[in-house]
Amino acid sequence: STGAAKAIGLVVPSDNVKLDGFAFRVPVTDGSAVDLTVMLEKDVDVASVNALFKKAADGPMKGILEYNTMPLVSSDIVGNPHSSVFDSTRTMASGRMLKLVSWYDNEWGFSNRVGDLAVRLSKMI
Repeated sequence: STGAAKAIGLVVPSDNVKLDGFAFRVPVTDGSAVDLTVMLEKDVDVASVNALFKKAADGPMKGILEYNTMPLVSSDIVGNPHSSVFDSTRTMASGRMLKLVSWYDNEWGFSNRVGDLAVRLSKMI
């Protein structure tokens, strides 16, 4: 099981959002994927959602979020230092319903964030 759905619920800026989700393990040592389906307040389309993730990956989330345009398999993720590899080929939208898929190396991405934190803290000392 995963705490991913609960963690997303902590950062979604709305009290009236109903959220549930799951992560499924794939047949590699550390690769995982999150399949997230949400019902939004307004209609959305694939192009605009993917553009938002691309902008985040190139901007404030650079090095943490990777935007990917190629079909991925679980073995592609192992050793990837990003916390999330957004799979733009899997985005689906229908009216207010949105489905996203993001891949991650369960151990390596986390380890890289701990390293980032250590570097940041060392600059504060």
